[in-house]
Amino acid sequence: MIAKKSPIRLLPPELRNQIAAGEVVERPASVLKELVENSLDADAGHIEVTLENGGQSLIRVQDDGYGIPAAELDLAVTRHATSKIASFNDLEHIQSFGFRGEALPSIASVSRFKITSAVSGADDCAHCVEVEHGRVAASGPAALHKGTVVEVRDLFSNIPARLKFLKSPSVEFKRAQEWLSRLALARTDVGFVLYSGSRENLRFLPGQDLAGRVSLLWPNAIVENLLRFDATRHGIRAHGLTGAPVASQPRGDRIFLYVNGRPVTDKGLLSAVRAAYKGLLTSRDYPQTVLFIEISPTEVDVNVHPAKSEVRFRDASSVFSATLHALQGALTLSHATEMPQFPQPSQIPRSGPTETPAAPPRPQGFWGMIDKAPLLQKSGGFTEYSAHPPAPRHALAEQELPWPSPAHADPPAANEPPEPERAPAPEPERTGHFQYLGQIADTYLALRDESGALLLVDQHAAHERILYTRFQREGTVGRGQRLALPLELPLHPSEIENFYGLRDTLESLGYELECAGGVLVVRATPQQLSRGDARDFLRAVLDGRKEDLALLFVSLSCKNAVKAGQKLTDDESAELLRQWFAVPDREHCPHGRPCVLRWDAEHLAKLFKRAP
Repeated sequence: MIAKKSPIRLLPPELRNQIAAGEVVERPASVLKELVENSLDADAGHIEVTLENGGQSLIRVQDDGYGIPAAELDLAVTRHATSKIASFNDLEHIQSFGFRGEALPSIASVSRFKITSAVSGADDCAHCVEVEHGRVAASGPAALHKGTVVEVRDLFSNIPARLKFLKSPSVEFKRAQEWLSRLALARTDVGFVLYSGSRENLRFLPGQDLAGRVSLLWPNAIVENLLRFDATRHGIRAHGLTGAPVASQPRGDRIFLYVNGRPVTDKGLLSAVRAAYKGLLTSRDYPQTVLFIEISPTEVDVNVHPAKSEVRFRDASSVFSATLHALQGALTLSHATEMPQFPQPSQIPRSGPTETPAAPPRPQGFWGMIDKAPLLQKSGGFTEYSAHPPAPRHALAEQELPWPSPAHADPPAANEPPEPERAPAPEPERTGHFQYLGQIADTYLALRDESGALLLVDQHAAHERILYTRFQREGTVGRGQRLALPLELPLHPSEIENFYGLRDTLESLGYELECAGGVLVVRATPQQLSRGDARDFLRAVLDGRKEDLALLFVSLSCKNAVKAGQKLTDDESAELLRQWFAVPDREHCPHGRPCVLRWDAEHLAKLFKRAP
C-alpha cells in the first residue's frame, strides 16, 4: 500500500529543535558536556556541576565567566544564534568549543530549562530566561553577581521514547563524571567541582598539573608508571602522558585524545597510539594515554559531527607520524633508564669447565636446527660454574632455611650420635653482572643483579625474542634447504592468485616454488622450518591467514621457541641468557608480553607488607 503524499511544508520550531536535540542531546552526559564547554568558552576560572538522579531530574552548571548581557539572553536559546563565529572564514579558524548555536535551544526543547547570567561590572542587573519544552515561559531580572547558571530539569520528560533508553542513575552519573573529567584534563588552569545531590564527588583544584589531575582518576599503580612526552614534528605538537608497558590493561577506556584542547574520538590517533606500543603489548592489552595534539586550526575540520566529537585532518599521515614519534621517544627513553642494564656480549666472561652430566637430547627447535647458526660470534660461555656439583634438592632446601646457629642449638642427647658436619652450600653461579639462581617451575630463569634486585626471565618469551631477531636479520636472504622429495600442494584458484602476488616474498624466505596445473611444487623450504612446518605456513600464507611478514616471523618464533615447562640444564640456561642479552628490544617478546620482571628491595618490601 502506497502512503498518500503529503505537501512540502516547514516543520514547527518545536519539532525542529527536538530533531536537533536528537543529534546533540543523547543523555545527561552530553548535556553536561555542552554546558561546561560553554562555560570554558566564557573564560570561566571555576565551574560547579550538580546532578540529581543521574542528571535526569537536575543538571546544574554554574561558572564565573564573563556572562551574557540581558539584551542577548533571549537569543541564547534561539537556534543558530552564537557569538563565536560571524563569517565563513571563521569556520576555518575555530578556537572555541561551541560555535553552532544549537546546544541551548536543543536542550531546552527536551527539558524544563532555566538560564541566569550576569556580566561583571555591567550597569544592568542579571537576567533570567525560562523555557519549557522549547517554549519561552518567562524572562526577567534575577539575582546573580557574575557568570552564568544553567539548570536543566526533567530531561526527556516530554519524549518518553527517549527517556526509556536512559540507563540507571548510577550509570548515567558515571558517564557524566567521565565527560567532566575529560574536559578537566584539557583545562588544568580551571577549577571543577562535581556534586551528586549535596555530596561532593570530585574536585579539581585550579592550577594542578596534568599528572596531579590524572592521579584523581586512575590508580596509583598506573600513575606511578606514567611517562611524559612532548615533541613537535611537521609543525604538529604531540604531548601528554602515557603509561609504561608494564602497567597495561585489557581495556581501552583510558586512552584520552584531544585536538587543540577538544576531546575527540579519532581512529587515526588511536592507531598511532597502538602502533607506538607494537611489540611492547599483546594485541589484547592497551596503554593508558592522555594525548594532546596542537595543530593549526586551518589543518583540522572540527565541523564534521553535530556533537563535535570527531575531527578531520587535512594531512592525517603527518598527524599519525607526529604522534608516533612523540610516544616512541618516551618509550625508548623509559627502556634506557628504567629497565635493568644488561651486559654486552664482550663483557660476558668465559665459562670454566663444568662437571654437569651429559644432558639428554634437546627437543627439535631449541639447540637443534633452529639454533645451529649462532646469532653472534660466540665469545665464550656465559656462566662461571662452582667447582662443587649441585647438592640434592632436599639438601639445598635445608641449607636455605633459617636454621639456628650452633651456639644456640640444643646439644645432642647422650645416646644420640653427633650429626655429620654439613658441607658448605655451593656458591651461586655468576652470569656476568648477575648471579644465576636457577630455573623456577621449569619456566622462569631467576637472576640477582648487583644491587640485590631479583629478576625473573621467561624462557619462552626470551627465546621468542632471540628467534624473532634472527628471522628479521636472516629470514629474507633466500637461503633454503633442498627437499629430497618435493612437496606437492593442490591450490584453490584464489590461492593461485595469492601465490603469484606473494611469490617474491616466499622465495626471499628460502622457498623454491613452481606452479602448474593448479598444483604447487615445493623443492626447497626455509632453513629454519621442518618439512611439516614449511607446508603449514605456506598454506596459511596462500589462504590469506598470514599476510604480514612480521606476523609470520612472530608465529615462527613462537612455534620454535623453548616452551614453558621445559627443564633446562645450567649451560642451556646460560646460553639462552647470553643470546637474549645480545638482542635489541629484549624486554618484550614479539607478542608484547614482558620477557623479564624485576623486584628491588622496595618492591619486595611492599609485597611482604613491610612498607606502605
